[in-house]
Amino acid sequence: MNVKLIKRNLKKEITGWWIISLVGAVVILLPILVIFSSIFQEPNENWLHIRQYLLTNYFENTIILVVLTGLFTAFLGVTLAWLIAAYDFPLKRFFRWGLLLPLSIPTFIAAYTYRTMLGYTGVVQTTLRNHFDYQLNPEWITVSGIGGAVFIFTLFLFPYVYMITRAFLESQSTSYIESARLLGRKPFAVFYKVVLPLSRPAIVGGSVLVIYEVLGDYGVTSYLGIHTISTAIFQTWFGMYDVNSAMKLAAWLMVIIVGIFFLERLLRQRRRYHLSNKSRPLVPVKLKGIAGMAAFMYCGVVFLLGFLIPFIQLIVWAKMTFHKVWDATFFTLLYQTVYVAVLSTLIILVLAVVVANVCRSHSPFSFILSKCVTLGYSIPGPIIAIGVLAIFISLDKWLAPMYFSMGLGEAPLILSLSLVMLIVGYCIRFMATGFNATEVGFEKVGTKYMEASRMLGMGLTKTFFKVDLPLIKGSLISGFILTFVEICKELPLSLLLRPFNFETLATKTYQYANDEQIHEASISSLLIILISILSVIIFQILGKKVKQ
Repeated sequence: MNVKLIKRNLKKEITGWWIISLVGAVVILLPILVIFSSIFQEPNENWLHIRQYLLTNYFENTIILVVLTGLFTAFLGVTLAWLIAAYDFPLKRFFRWGLLLPLSIPTFIAAYTYRTMLGYTGVVQTTLRNHFDYQLNPEWITVSGIGGAVFIFTLFLFPYVYMITRAFLESQSTSYIESARLLGRKPFAVFYKVVLPLSRPAIVGGSVLVIYEVLGDYGVTSYLGIHTISTAIFQTWFGMYDVNSAMKLAAWLMVIIVGIFFLERLLRQRRRYHLSNKSRPLVPVKLKGIAGMAAFMYCGVVFLLGFLIPFIQLIVWAKMTFHKVWDATFFTLLYQTVYVAVLSTLIILVLAVVVANVCRSHSPFSFILSKCVTLGYSIPGPIIAIGVLAIFISLDKWLAPMYFSMGLGEAPLILSLSLVMLIVGYCIRFMATGFNATEVGFEKVGTKYMEASRMLGMGLTKTFFKVDLPLIKGSLISGFILTFVEICKELPLSLLLRPFNFETLATKTYQYANDEQIHEASISSLLIILISILSVIIFQILGKKVKQ
């Protein structure tokens, strides 16, 4: 009788949840499908020119950046993860979370900071000339070209690999590493023969996140004058005012993304390890003397270069320009950034909760649904922006008769020039961040409380608000913080989809840097960084509460 009651309630109430989930999935997939469809459109003169003279160079630069950055971030992230997970040395507890802080500095901010610091008139070369009477060859340390971009990407994106690999080594590799140690293997042999093969899925997963960031970057590559597919999309859009050619470039970038996605799945499929869920935490080995100091120096140098030095330099510049930059318009800028980030994050979390609750059934269809709504995170911002713009322009054309009847003109652009377009872009791009946090919360809670509530006759909606919501509150807070910070840092989407005269901290920082007003860009840069640091601190506090 109770089973029949549950089925009856499901038929009545799950309809609304499923409809919202399906609409959300369609909204996320539609711009991506529009981009793919552009491959089959008739090419125009601009596209023929790009394909004949420029496309090869775009591809070469993009591939070189991806390969070099992937290799260097993998090396840096894995070695640091191994040191932190397997050994104990001075300030190890500080470096454990301190090595995550480079992620708080957006790569485009890091690029202009280092380029200015290491330039001919920067603090490094000026100090050497004025105080030590030494003339350094500027080419040795100037941050420019592909080499400079790889340096910036490596220093500020390696935490993706470090974070995932460290978590894997600390929780899932204990028995294998301890067995190798008991058999008399030396540390390097343990690392090379056991750790690297064992943690390959984690390394690949982190490296793919880095590659996605590099492919979607516009700030670093445009500032350093590197022609990639992402910069070409912007140049085609804003320089030639040719949306169709920009869509074709975005489609080719999508081809690269899909290829990387399938390559990652292939690599993971070939290396599968079935590890015990009851694995003990890895016991660190105490490093003494020179070994302990070497580990401390390695982590310390990375922390200094990846966070502390650029952070201190930005503070110095902010003091120099505070009286000039900080005025009433700056408060407006801060308000607009927080407003659009909070609004977008709330929409993302609402949809994430609906979809994650529907996907608790673990049916094949719910699995496909979850993959569809999280697809946007693996798609670079410029691609999403092009697809969203194409959809909204089509919507405005479709709604043109209604606009005309409202006295707005024959063919006005209403939705295409509104904040709605930017919010939709944010929701597509960062839905995975909110969804993954919500899904983890539901998995921890399980289904027994929900099933008990349904057995007592409560509907799905009432069960969620009365039972599930209080239990997953911590995960929702985590998802909110993560998503909010990502939106505050996002540059390509904000540049392409923002309405006229609407600025965020990220776009204003980029404008200052692009106009060579590097010092003036420091205050908005620091605000973005402080928001990110605050999120790391809150995560640490939440993590400790969960463990307790």
